[in-house]
Amino acid sequence: MIKTSPELLAVTERWFDAIRYRRTHVLKDYLSDSAELRFIGTGEDEFWRGQVVRDGVGDFIGEMPEPDVWEVLEAEAFENGETGWSAFLHKVGFPGLGDSFIVRTVLVFVLEGASWKIINRHASLPFPNVEFVGSEQLAIQSLVNAALNDGPELLQTEGLASVLFTDVEGSTTLAEAMGNQSWSALIDQHFQTVEGIVAAHRGQFVKSLGDGTLSSFQSANEALLAAIDMQEAVNLTDMEPRLGLRVGIHTGEVVLARGDFFGTVVNKAARITSSANAGEILVSDETRAMVSGHHEFKFVDAKSVTLKGLPKDHTVYRLQWAR
Repeated sequence: MIKTSPELLAVTERWFDAIRYRRTHVLKDYLSDSAELRFIGTGEDEFWRGQVVRDGVGDFIGEMPEPDVWEVLEAEAFENGETGWSAFLHKVGFPGLGDSFIVRTVLVFVLEGASWKIINRHASLPFPNVEFVGSEQLAIQSLVNAALNDGPELLQTEGLASVLFTDVEGSTTLAEAMGNQSWSALIDQHFQTVEGIVAAHRGQFVKSLGDGTLSSFQSANEALLAAIDMQEAVNLTDMEPRLGLRVGIHTGEVVLARGDFFGTVVNKAARITSSANAGEILVSDETRAMVSGHHEFKFVDAKSVTLKGLPKDHTVYRLQWAR
């Protein structure tokens, strides 16, 4: 049975972190020992097999300059028994080379003992079909466009919503220390707790994102109560190690497309979460204003922050949650 895999998503994120932050000596540890290992790059002759990949991957990646632009645009992972795969879309740029560009990577995994190992890595750069085969090949994109334009069940304006992100501080280090299987069990249990809390407060659990989650609430009041319950659940749990949970909330107009939420409000909520410390709930000024008549909430430490990718400074508040 095919299912989404937070474990493989976390493994893939650590693989890319090692590339981005030049920890190239650990890359071979992610690769299968099988002779069927394949490493396919973006260059014309970059199709390598087996031991030569394990011996050379560190130096190969090490020859790449450190990127000054690195943005994850798409990320997903799945598993089916002892096989799994992940697909990532990155925006990457290097100093002195002009505009950034898109890199698409697919990793295929096999379970070797208790660890997931890469058996096939395939990276590609977008290349216009018309330059390759002489035609644009628009059939699939036309179906996508038609669904977006004409499918009310796939694209609809949801109106005002309070968007809540969670994130686990230091998750990469924690996952490496615990091992993939233990980390996966811990984060899966955490996701189940978060999803249950969201449902209890009449919210919509949209998706998990590596070590974080995205949820939406029609009521700002319920979003704040859910955030408090999430922090209290982490604080009261007997699980070890205890997770350092960060929560960020922003309220505004959202758009639902193919089961996912989009819009500036989503981006801002995510950036607010990144500004929080472990154990904190940070709330935008817009969300605070929505619950100004609810005296059960206490907001402290108002501060002006710069949120990556968003113009101007933004005022955020810390919501006190300890009862």
